[in-house]
Amino acid sequence: MEAIIFIIMLLITVLFEAAIPFLIRKTVVFGVSVPSTQIKHPQISTYKKRYSLFVIIPSILSIVAYCIWQAANNIQADQVAIIGTSLLFGMLFWSLSLYFYFHGKMLWLKRDNKWEEQLKEVNVTELGVRQKDEMLPWYVFIIPMIITVGFLLFTITQYHILPAEIPVHWGPDGKPDRFTTKTPLSAVTLLLVLLTMQIMFLGINIAKKKSGIKMIANNKQASKHRQLKYRKYSSWFSFLTSIAVTVLFILLQLTTLYNNIFSDYLLFLIPILITVLILIGTILFTIKVERLNRGLDGKEHPTQEISSFDTDSYWKGGLFYFNKNDPSIFVEKRFGIGWTLNFANPIGYVIIFLPLLIILLLSFM
Repeated sequence: MEAIIFIIMLLITVLFEAAIPFLIRKTVVFGVSVPSTQIKHPQISTYKKRYSLFVIIPSILSIVAYCIWQAANNIQADQVAIIGTSLLFGMLFWSLSLYFYFHGKMLWLKRDNKWEEQLKEVNVTELGVRQKDEMLPWYVFIIPMIITVGFLLFTITQYHILPAEIPVHWGPDGKPDRFTTKTPLSAVTLLLVLLTMQIMFLGINIAKKKSGIKMIANNKQASKHRQLKYRKYSSWFSFLTSIAVTVLFILLQLTTLYNNIFSDYLLFLIPILITVLILIGTILFTIKVERLNRGLDGKEHPTQEISSFDTDSYWKGGLFYFNKNDPSIFVEKRFGIGWTLNFANPIGYVIIFLPLLIILLLSFM
């Protein structure tokens, strides 16, 4: 069963990585901004197709080899997980390498055709647009935090019934496979990690809500609609992910409090179901974003202007955004679905890396 799960995950990852160039805005290709008048350039279409083929063919061959290796050998569950995870990271590294290759190709294409010389950088804004923002308010993200705090207090009252060894890691079968000595801190470490993650979700949502609503110079109304919907969908996705993670961690804590509360089958099935639900949410979010991007097609007005946030000078490698003049903490990714940090804004480092540091400290205490 573990092998089937990893194969499905690998296949979905390959298909998603191969489809990325066709899901994002057409005016950004491999992290390089392209004038709306050039989005149908034949070389751009060729680069996208080659990227997808170069991602799919080696990855599918690797997955086939992975299946043959499992079928020909009596493989333990931990070996399946180790090799499957290694293969997953290998495929991601390969797709990232291809991205940088085609990013360089796009930069050369843009320079050779002197597209940059045709453009004029402008700032586009609209008074009152924030009043139309439908992102979830910050207090909605407090709900899972209240549940966690309540369960943390309940765990403290039940400290006397906890086992002498507290689980700190669970295997692919849903059963704990690593333990630590029972202490007041280890008894609630899992919940403290969860609470830290929930605070991070809250901080990210607040930061995204304060980030600029960026409109495209040659398509102001359609891009405004896209931005508002994109922000709404992403906040809902973050909230539902927070809920799913909360449910998983609470269930794991319940198995520590009451050893036989779930059958072995449920222990195996519940994490898989939660992972599948998050995966379905990711797919639905991606579909929504792709439809929003399609809504921009054919609505561009011929212009030599480019929005300031779309200039390549602020994007390092097309992936890392550095703009001291932009107060936004998070901005929409150029390649992929979701948000990335404005690395010139130090607040973003606090929101992301401080919770991660706390989680690491809790894990090793």
